[in-house]
Amino acid sequence: MDSDALIAARHHALEGVLDERQRRLHAAVEAKVLGHGGVKRVSLATGVARGSILAGIKELESPLQTLKDGTRRVRRPGAGRKKLVEQDPGVREALERLVEPAARGDPQSPLRWTCKSLMQLARELSAQGHAISHVSVGVLLKDMGYSLQGNRKTLEGASHPDRNAQFEYINDKTYAALSAGQPVISVDTKKKELVGRYKNGGKEWMPQGEPEQVKVHDFVDEELGRANPYGVYDVASNTGWVSVGTDHDTASFAVATIRRWWFAMGQIAYPGAKELMIMADGGGSNGSRVRLWKLELQRLADELALTIRVSHFPPGTSKWNKIEHRLFSYISLNWRGQPLVSHEVIVNLIAATTTRKGLKVRAEIDDAHYEKGIKVSDTEFAAIRIARDDFHGEWNYVISPNQ
Repeated sequence: MDSDALIAARHHALEGVLDERQRRLHAAVEAKVLGHGGVKRVSLATGVARGSILAGIKELESPLQTLKDGTRRVRRPGAGRKKLVEQDPGVREALERLVEPAARGDPQSPLRWTCKSLMQLARELSAQGHAISHVSVGVLLKDMGYSLQGNRKTLEGASHPDRNAQFEYINDKTYAALSAGQPVISVDTKKKELVGRYKNGGKEWMPQGEPEQVKVHDFVDEELGRANPYGVYDVASNTGWVSVGTDHDTASFAVATIRRWWFAMGQIAYPGAKELMIMADGGGSNGSRVRLWKLELQRLADELALTIRVSHFPPGTSKWNKIEHRLFSYISLNWRGQPLVSHEVIVNLIAATTTRKGLKVRAEIDDAHYEKGIKVSDTEFAAIRIARDDFHGEWNYVISPNQ
């Protein structure tokens, strides 16, 4: 084997274990040993550029400085490929216009209404004359302070100017009722649930490798339909009632659930009650503008011979309703990871919900039919014995029974 072949063999044998600087110095040593013409021969044998070999020879004669951490430079200061933003100063601004078109750029940007993946961003930048790979786009975005972000539920819409005042008003009325020994309930409809073998969020302990099998697609089962859980939470006793409806979520269904709660739990806990206070959201089947809700409450007041006081939460504040975080949240925790395969299973899971603070829940299926779109005539509405409070009478009112 001739000397050039030996040089090539040695270089390739060390190529996988040497870094850039070490390969350069090894080639320089080989060239110095060969003497005149050595740089050319080593370059041909190893593939290392003549300039790199000459630089290596200079380094052998004057070693590079040692850094503060004890390591030595691989390249001289300022050497190596220049950063992308140095080669193309406009690429950063162009990228920022794409990721924030509404704030800083053209709202008609081609990526304004599309998913801004790294590949799409790279393609659009290339179309604008900025040669860049999707990997470099990712690096540049991180350098600019961007990261992948999901949506966060924080916006509630425009806040009503009397929002806090209404909260204080509800609190005062609640305190007065509780102090007088009168029942105070919080009501609302829980999220409608698909009934059947559908994926339910959360995880449950199961034998390893034996997860619960559920359907791939969440299409409504025509036979099982949906479940409409409407809840009543008793603030004083920390107890709850949930009717699992099989039909429509209407004002009639909502008041029917309050009626069921009263006969099953309320009248036992409050035998001397004169007034029932209800806290409800501003919308939905128990909304402040729903005429049928008020008509059904009049019928309930007449049936129970109870005065019914209602206070609605301001628009966009449903999460402040006590039933949300004192009842519904624990129901969701209790049935996490469990397919809601039937209405009976839903009822059992709800009824089994407890907390360390003593929450107890009862649940029943309500399979009655509740017609949608019932209109309350002006004559019927005028017959309701409703007295509106001076403070936001549309939210705070009392319905008295007919004697």
